[in-house]
Amino acid sequence: MQKSYTQKTADVKREWHLVDVENQILGRVATTIATKLIGKHKPTYTPHIDAGDFVVVINAEKIAVSANKEETKIYYSHSGFPGGLKQRTLGQLRATHPERIIEKAVTNMLPKNKLRSSRMTRLKIYAGSDHPHEAQLIPTNKETE
Repeated sequence: MQKSYTQKTADVKREWHLVDVENQILGRVATTIATKLIGKHKPTYTPHIDAGDFVVVINAEKIAVSANKEETKIYYSHSGFPGGLKQRTLGQLRATHPERIIEKAVTNMLPKNKLRSSRMTRLKIYAGSDHPHEAQLIPTNKETE
């Protein structure tokens, strides 16, 4: 008889993934990032355990979008006060905060449950190619020597 495997929280091993999004389509990259944050790419995936990995995204300002979404895609935010609705196009958001484009896309692709905020804390997004996570991305085993 074969038994089902359930991963324990203590058995979780997190890896670091570097994703360069230069000239890549926003939606396709966001699905890949969300899969890594959830941990579905691992054979030990368990739905109720947060077993995802860390993801470092670079070159967020150079992400590609299809068709004419620079002018037509609108991001809404509301302050909670009367008349507090703000609308920004993708182009305006790219000029001021390019990291938020990827952050909003990945957030909306994650399941809406209690694990969502802890998964989003493992996502690190940078507009350029420089990031402070070099040490985590170096493999621990030296196979090339």
